[in-house]
This record gives sequence, C-alpha cells and structure tokens, in this order.
Amino acid sequence: MRINEFLLYRNLKYGSLLEGMQGVDRSVNSSSISQDIRSLLMEIAGRLIEMADDYGFEGNLWQMMLTFSLANNENPYSLACELKGKAEGSINLAALHDLSIIKELFEYDILALDRAFETDIMAIVSDYKNPDPRSKTINSKIRGRIRDLCHSLNSSKDIEEFKERVEEFYREFGVGRFGMHKAFKLGKKDGDEAAIIPITSIAPVSLEDLIGYEAAKEKLIENTEAFVSGRRANNCLLFGAAGTGKSSSIKGILNKYFDRGLRIIEVYKHQYRYLNDVIAKIKTRNYKFIIYMDDLSFEEFETDYKYLKAIIEGSLEKKPDNVLIYATSNRRHLIKENFSDRNDRDDELHISDTVQEKLSLSSRFGVTIYFGSPDKKEFNDIVKGLAVRYNIRMDEAELLKEANRWELSHGGLSGRTAQSFIDYLAGRE
Repeated sequence: MRINEFLLYRNLKYGSLLEGMQGVDRSVNSSSISQDIRSLLMEIAGRLIEMADDYGFEGNLWQMMLTFSLANNENPYSLACELKGKAEGSINLAALHDLSIIKELFEYDILALDRAFETDIMAIVSDYKNPDPRSKTINSKIRGRIRDLCHSLNSSKDIEEFKERVEEFYREFGVGRFGMHKAFKLGKKDGDEAAIIPITSIAPVSLEDLIGYEAAKEKLIENTEAFVSGRRANNCLLFGAAGTGKSSSIKGILNKYFDRGLRIIEVYKHQYRYLNDVIAKIKTRNYKFIIYMDDLSFEEFETDYKYLKAIIEGSLEKKPDNVLIYATSNRRHLIKENFSDRNDRDDELHISDTVQEKLSLSSRFGVTIYFGSPDKKEFNDIVKGLAVRYNIRMDEAELLKEANRWELSHGGLSGRTAQSFIDYLAGRE
C-alpha cells in the first residue's frame, strides 16, 4: 500500500484507518502474526461497521469508505473539477498519480486477510447488509450518489476511466461538505475565522405543505428560480406576523432547489461580524448560497445593523453573484422606531436623517414578501387541509369548533396554531 505517497489526497477522511490497514497488510506474510495485529484488524472492521451505521452504507464497506473519502476531499484538483469539470495542466498528472494509488486500494483483496488471519470478519464487511440503511448524517440522495459512484469506480477497466468517473462526480455533485449537505451554521472559530458547520437534520418541508399564501410563495419561488438559474436576483425579506410560515417557506425553498446546487448558511445576529469570512470561503464554490437570517430585528440601541448594511450592499467589494441574503422578521422596517425619532427635534437637528438611517437597512432587500395572519375562513381552511394531510377523522363541524376553541387559548389565528392543534389531535388519537 502506497498511502504515504499522496500528493493531493494527503488528508483523506479515513486516513488513520488506511494507516491501520497498511500495518495489517505488512504482517500478512509474516511467519507469526501477533495478537496486536489481529486486534488491529478487528478494530478496522469495527470502524467500517460504525461508518456504515452513521451513513447507511451497505455492500463492500472498504470500497464505500474509499469512495466516501474521495467525495469529501477538498484539494486543488477536486475543487477545480467542481468548477470546470476536467482540470487542465500539470495538476492532472498529480491527480493521476494519486488516483492510481486509490484504485490499487479499491482493488485490494480484503478477503485475503480472512485467509491469512483465519477469521471471517472481512467477509462480513465485504458484503455488509445494513439492518437500518437510513443515514444519520447525510440525506438519502447523497447516500445514493456515493453508492452509485462506488459501483461505477468498481467497474472501471483502467485508471483513465476511474479518473474520468471521479471528475464527473465532482463536476455534477461537487466535493466536500457543500456537496454532502444542504444547510450549515456557524460554529467554533478556525483561528480568527468562523467555521461553517453542516446541519445534519433538516425538516422535510415542502412549499406545498404551507397551505395558502400562494402569492407570497410564488414571489419567493420566482426570485430563487432566477438565482439558481444564474440570472439576476434580489436579497429577500419575508416579514409578517409570527407563525405564518416564513421560516417554513425558507426550508421549503432549500428542499426544492437543493438538487440544483442551492445551499443555505444560517447566521445569527451575534455572528454578523463573521460574514466577510463566510463570503470569502464560499464565493469561489460552484454552488448558490443563501445566507439566512431568522427573526432579523434590532432594538434602537443596537448598532450592528450598520455593519450588516455594508455587507448586504454598500461596501467597496462587490457581493459575489453566488450569494444572496434571505431574512425573516416580524418587523417590516427591522429596526425599532420611536415617536421621538420623528417628534423630538431637541435631540437632533436633522431628525429625518435619523428616520432614513433606520429605514435604510430594509431598503437593501430588493424583494419584500408579506405573510399576514389568516382571517377566520383562511384559518379554517388551513385546519381542514392539515386534517386531511394527517388523516384526522372528525366531523368537519366538530373539527372547526374545536380548532376555534383551541386558537383562543393558543396564540390566535396563525398557521402555527393550526399545526399545533392538528398535532394535539394526532397525538390524542
């Protein structure tokens, strides 16, 4: 095994497992095999099974591990393929060198280890049947892509075909965390920069799940469709009463356009100072990124909005074409206003400037979409639609009577109240 000879793929996801397998391989032809080496082999098999449990993998787990490592490794070659397809220049020779090593590993006969060590453990991991093939950390579509790539690489007749199939995967699906996940948040800092952390569990919300608000949804779809299609699009503000489906609409947009390269990064108010770092990390990737700010608003004493204004539009550096900002808020103008802003002229000579300063943040969102509280009829329609979806069997008149009684003590007329009522009925049944 030549795992110490990599030029580009030096930091493979399961590098320590490969090192362990290299140690096992060196001992195969030894006159006596130590207990430590046998234990190492068992540890490798156990880690492969743990990997299968995490990601829902089946079949030859050795090959699945190698395939998953290829799909995750961000290096100059894989990133170039993500942007342009087949990479040009000398980097191709370096990639050919590394991929020939990975192809050798791919073809390694792990069943020979059973014969050498007089075990049957490799037979288990070479044709593994997963009792629960659902992934805990990646969605089923990504798992299917990894599986298909593994089968494709296994059938490659030579290194040139092996390399072509890796390049096709990078070009079509991307590489690394942005290829493996839909949504992200900011976590612990990498030095002085914020780390972009995958969110591994996303609610399977679709826009069709949101009953009503057809005009609002159409406006949101129109803007996002233009964005993922490479046309001009606007930053977007979804505003209105609590519980009307603003955040659910964002999740629905993500699920609708994920297959077309849309990714979302959620950023909280206290993290706005890291936005420049985030944009610097994503502006050269072959994805469309929405920076998502939920419940965006500022009190009158908070001044972070000035920094956010410059990020959205106003700094010297142009915002990348693959980045938009979507925000939700209960406030149309985002920053709390007081009557003193307009009437207390003793505080400031040019009071209209103060008002305009506070309004200027919301004006940087080119598209604003209103989500109003439903009236009684619309609320009843939402309840009836959710009852059908969740198979609630109740006379309609009784259903609406109970729903109207529920909303009086649970937050008033809103989609969220209707959902909590239906959840209550479903739980009771």
